[in-house]
Amino acid sequence: MKISPKVWRNGELIDWNDARVHVMSHVVHYGSSVFEGIRCYNTSQGSAVFRLTEHMQRLVNSAKIYRMDSPFSLEQFCEATLELIRQSGLDECYLRPVIFRGLDEENPAFGVYPLNNPVESYIAAWEWGKYLGEEAIEGGIDACVSSWTRITSNSLPAMAKAGANYMNSQLIKMEARLGGFAEGIALDDRGYVSEGSGENIFLVNNGKLVTPPLGAAILPGITRDSVIHIAREMGIEVIETTVQRSALYIADELFFTGTAAEISPIRSVDRITVGSGKRGEMTKRLQDEFFKIILAERPAPNGADWLTFVNDTGEKQTVTAI
Repeated sequence: MKISPKVWRNGELIDWNDARVHVMSHVVHYGSSVFEGIRCYNTSQGSAVFRLTEHMQRLVNSAKIYRMDSPFSLEQFCEATLELIRQSGLDECYLRPVIFRGLDEENPAFGVYPLNNPVESYIAAWEWGKYLGEEAIEGGIDACVSSWTRITSNSLPAMAKAGANYMNSQLIKMEARLGGFAEGIALDDRGYVSEGSGENIFLVNNGKLVTPPLGAAILPGITRDSVIHIAREMGIEVIETTVQRSALYIADELFFTGTAAEISPIRSVDRITVGSGKRGEMTKRLQDEFFKIILAERPAPNGADWLTFVNDTGEKQTVTAI
């Protein structure tokens, strides 16, 4: 795995090994962090970050929900990301911006109350392959329904991509992996399908695309949003509605979406084969269009600007369908 030798910290680039926090930092004890996962792809027109602005807007929104007042603007976070990539030596990479509560070593503050602790901002980058395995994109994965319920929005806000939320995700992921599955699917507090440990989920039924609504304690995924736009452009009906657990077993196709997972088919749930037990036709069609967009081989739906080129000359990039 290749790692960027530099990390962006509070407005400056520092060495990777210097990106450290004090053991008594608030984030270590109370999980007070928000973060993003972003991918930069080596496209046909050079390195480009996928939906950078949307990711950074979600980061800023997450910080606002938790009253973390970062001195850096959306635009500054975006430019810092591009500069980090330029200095990384990587043509493509996974990016991890994180905002967290640290420790003022001269005037340390301890305890749950967070507002006396300084807010720190970092961005790191490394080369990361397919999250669920290279073979998952085509062959699909085996998943299970987790015994762990997804957090409720009035307990921890699902709209925020917060580090604390992922303690719940760790329980879901560990249970799945130890049980011989690649990923777990969580139900919400009402027993309806929510999402994976770190992915949104879609079902295909009778030519329609079905996914749990944003009110179902799910993260408003940016890849999820991308798939919805691509599907509607292709004339596929998209239905956002509650999904019963049993619907997973009888779906024609299932797949996960996420920045790390991209679009990954699910071939079985609880050892019940989904559809034909391999990647379905609609999943493949959506994958094909998604990968064309992220590799700058065709424009995004409705002319949206989903790619931010790392070495943009200032001239408008024109992407034509091929």
